[in-house]
Amino acid sequence: MTPIQTPEPFDPIIDVPPKAPEGHKSASKLERVLRAGEFAVTAELNPPDSSNPLDVLEAAQPLREVTDAINATDASGANCHMSSIGICSVLSRVGLSSVFQISCRDRNRIAIQGDVLGAASMGVSNVLCLTGDGVGVGDQPGARPVFDFDCMSLLRTLRTMRDESTFLSGRKLSTPPQIFLGAAANPCIEPLEHRADRLAKKVNAGADFIQTNYIFDIELFRRYMERVRDMGLDDKVFILAGVGPLASAKSARWMRSNVPGIHIPDPVIERLEKAEKPGEEGKKLCIELLQQIREIRGVKGAHIMAYRREHLVGSIIEESGIMKERTTGKQPAAQQPDLKQN
Repeated sequence: MTPIQTPEPFDPIIDVPPKAPEGHKSASKLERVLRAGEFAVTAELNPPDSSNPLDVLEAAQPLREVTDAINATDASGANCHMSSIGICSVLSRVGLSSVFQISCRDRNRIAIQGDVLGAASMGVSNVLCLTGDGVGVGDQPGARPVFDFDCMSLLRTLRTMRDESTFLSGRKLSTPPQIFLGAAANPCIEPLEHRADRLAKKVNAGADFIQTNYIFDIELFRRYMERVRDMGLDDKVFILAGVGPLASAKSARWMRSNVPGIHIPDPVIERLEKAEKPGEEGKKLCIELLQQIREIRGVKGAHIMAYRREHLVGSIIEESGIMKERTTGKQPAAQQPDLKQN
């Protein structure tokens, strides 16, 4: 970001977000890496139940050198934590690329459009559009759901703000947000025959990149990607396949029963049950899936979700070899921000 001197009577120097390069929607590192044809990696940050920015930086520490952007989840599972926009603000202040997640469950169109402008002003250039889980699955089921938008209408609105410099009301923006728009996909849940069709709708609504839910059934995912290629969608959107290390058979069963959109085949659970060290086996499985996903035509990256196991992300990426041939977007260790001192 470029520092500028603020007008009187303001004393501090603020940073103005950089402009998008020619042919890009944003100045996002993630977009730059993907458009260069490199295999990109994003990961989720476990949001703190805290107002302390140092808690954010501690959670980001194991992700900072191995990812192209860090996802700040937005009350996932309808459970309250530090907000996504707050986490993105903290990460942007130390020079880290983030993904601002927006759940339509909690805010109306007025609040969402304003939040996107605020995030863009802080240098946040990736936005993931989500409909959001219902409040009934969270720890405050008495909350009132909003759902003024769904992910499709949110994508269309943010694309209009970016590309036409216009609010949904028709009022003009003096400076549009330069943002790389994302959406989620669930390739391995029923009805399987409609999964690629739903992806097409998100692409038509404005999605530039897709982060999928967890992939534990590689054969189902291969069939999904075959349909995606047949429809030509792999040339229109960047697909990042979701993976994560399972801690145990018990946790896998709980996820399968309680987390919407997750398919975990019985053989995966049986493998964890038979393992002497289930946690290590879950990590090994994640590495194997990454290696197989890396070879599927049309997959442009991986999205790693290691809830409360972020310390494993670096070794998972290194041992999988998925970034071995990377040349774009690498930052020498000496230039990496020292999060512990910020």
